[in-house]
Amino acid sequence: MNSASSSPVFIKGHHQTLFKTQTCSSTKTQNLKPRMAEMLVRSLFCPFIIVNTLALAAWSYGLNQSRNQPSSLATTVAYHGGPLLTRPSGINIYLIWYGAFSLKDRTTITDFFASFSPKGLVPHQESSVSTWWRTVTSYKDKTHTPVSRIVRLVKQVGDPYSLGKNLKRAQIGNLVNNNIVISNKLPVDSNAIYLVLTAKDVSVERFCMDSCGFHDSVLVTPKGSVIVYAHVGDAVQCPGFCAWPYALPAYGPPGQALVAPNGVGADGMVINIATILAGAATNPFKSGYFQGDILAPLEAVSACPGIFGAGAYPGYPGNLMVDKSSKASYNAYGANGKKFLLPAVWDLVGLTCKVV
Repeated sequence: MNSASSSPVFIKGHHQTLFKTQTCSSTKTQNLKPRMAEMLVRSLFCPFIIVNTLALAAWSYGLNQSRNQPSSLATTVAYHGGPLLTRPSGINIYLIWYGAFSLKDRTTITDFFASFSPKGLVPHQESSVSTWWRTVTSYKDKTHTPVSRIVRLVKQVGDPYSLGKNLKRAQIGNLVNNNIVISNKLPVDSNAIYLVLTAKDVSVERFCMDSCGFHDSVLVTPKGSVIVYAHVGDAVQCPGFCAWPYALPAYGPPGQALVAPNGVGADGMVINIATILAGAATNPFKSGYFQGDILAPLEAVSACPGIFGAGAYPGYPGNLMVDKSSKASYNAYGANGKKFLLPAVWDLVGLTCKVV
């Protein structure tokens, strides 16, 4: 089923969510219940809205603060027999920065990708990006080959609004295709994810409406190869929707958002990128792991929406670690001293939403 009206052939994209906590000597576990209590009322509306959003957003990912009951997911995230991204050499990430980004935000994103390697972490930092990805690698294809353990950022290119500032979803695929075929800036890589990040002044179809990003696939012509690509927009455009719990939704009673370790926009993007990566790796061509309608599936992370730590419930992300100096909340350590908030992943072994 095509998502574009342009010449490339599209097979449509996805979503996910979840998260965890941990303690360590330099941090304290955060009890967020008092400060998040007022968000519970909001959450009574939010789950209904968001679950229906996901159902309407065919093959799109929209991160949100709702959560399904884990007990109802025990038989949901099923394997449908298709290929996964399993090459032992790893999943290559090609970044296309579309528009203007601050150096701080760019560094946060690149440090996130650098964090997939366990190098540089001190022994007590067991809650990390690399350990989070281990749950994703428990997903195996029909030959029992697991999702690639290695995720690496191999190349970045910039694009100063070559297609303007108002994009249709089909144009995201066109943008990737142009960088491969026309400008030759990027290679054809069948075990890669081509990730387009759009700046805060770029409007993308359905972004901030029913989606915070999506993944899809496109036939690269005339090379004849099908590649996986994805889009995530700058969460500052709609922080209450795409950067929760670091910002509050526009509806409902007032509450208190958590402090973001790297900035609301960048940390919202990290949450969404993590969700999209897990979905693209485990369901790249809408024939891998998902639950429900093929046109509106729940994937490895979107099957666990809104869960960031132990004890999470609608409107409350769970117990998280808190930095003593900045008061920022997080659940995973990353490269270069970074701290991130990562979504929970549906654990095929434990049949539960697993946090870091």
